[in-house]
Amino acid sequence: MKSTISQSPQLVRIQAHASAMQAQPTLSERVLWAELSGGKLGVWFQRQVVVGTSIVDFVAPARKLAVEVDGPYHAKRSAADQRRDRKLRRAGLTVLRIPAELVLENLPEAVRRIRQALAAAG
Repeated sequence: MKSTISQSPQLVRIQAHASAMQAQPTLSERVLWAELSGGKLGVWFQRQVVVGTSIVDFVAPARKLAVEVDGPYHAKRSAADQRRDRKLRRAGLTVLRIPAELVLENLPEAVRRIRQALAAAG
């Protein structure tokens, strides 16, 4: 049965983009998802979650924790990322940014930081 609730064209575009990103994750997202999926850290994560007009790499809804994996692209958009983080915090999320390089070069440290953020959020 189809829903009779219409979605804004912007939301439809954002959701389609999130689906595409989920289907083709970056290497660092793929590596980190292997550690986060299936409740391996004691909490369930979702990936490529639409929050407002943003797409968040990983969210642990039960802890209201957003984990963003920042590749080289983010070095040029610090101010934009800070604005985005403020919006996510206003939506009730704690935001943890993890460098993609850390995920690929020192995965245990990246996971340790996420565990620490989960403990602080829980």
